[in-house]
Amino acid sequence: MKSVELKATERKDVKNKSALNTLRKEGRVPAIMYGGNENINFHVDEIAFEKLINTSEIHLVDLNFADKTINAVIREVQFHPVTDAPIHIDFMEVSGNVPITMGVPVRFEGTPIGVLNGGKKREKLRKLVLKALPKDIPDEILVDISKIRIGHGIKVEEVELENVEFMDHPKSVVVAVKTARTAVEDEIVDEELEDEEGEEGEASSEEGAEKEAAAATE
Repeated sequence: MKSVELKATERKDVKNKSALNTLRKEGRVPAIMYGGNENINFHVDEIAFEKLINTSEIHLVDLNFADKTINAVIREVQFHPVTDAPIHIDFMEVSGNVPITMGVPVRFEGTPIGVLNGGKKREKLRKLVLKALPKDIPDEILVDISKIRIGHGIKVEEVELENVEFMDHPKSVVVAVKTARTAVEDEIVDEELEDEEGEEGEASSEEGAEKEAAAATE
């Protein structure tokens, strides 16, 4: 998993709402980090942070303070209800020998057989939540979907990944191929054709029987 550096500045005015609002007006986002010997209150640049979160990639964040650098992951972000700007961030300090839990994006590879046969792909889970050591968490989870047929799918328990624990329910469907409208219509057309062929076959048999009966009377 990649690491991204983010400059951080500690703050002491933890409960001063006026000071926090001033920080936000200056383009800074208040934050707190848990998980270490003590909680650390600080703030980061809003633009730099938005670049970090406005991507599908996941990262370890190297919080660079004036006298130290601490590895962390983002646990929660609060956004302004109107402007959608980040107004507060919760970080969790990361230790190399302690498992962490985080969502990892899923990338689907291949074209399902069911799609080639007229079905439609349904992506149910685009992220899976993993628990593992930081070094074992991948940037993304690759899932081969080329063998999925119509009416079938892949569940969480069928995704193969070493040294991680999946936190989603094992029976949850990650991706599936459903019957599309065109596939249903094709089946109906096939059935109608079979019925017509059957009727034509029956008609031909009846005509043949009538001709044989007429020949015998003569």
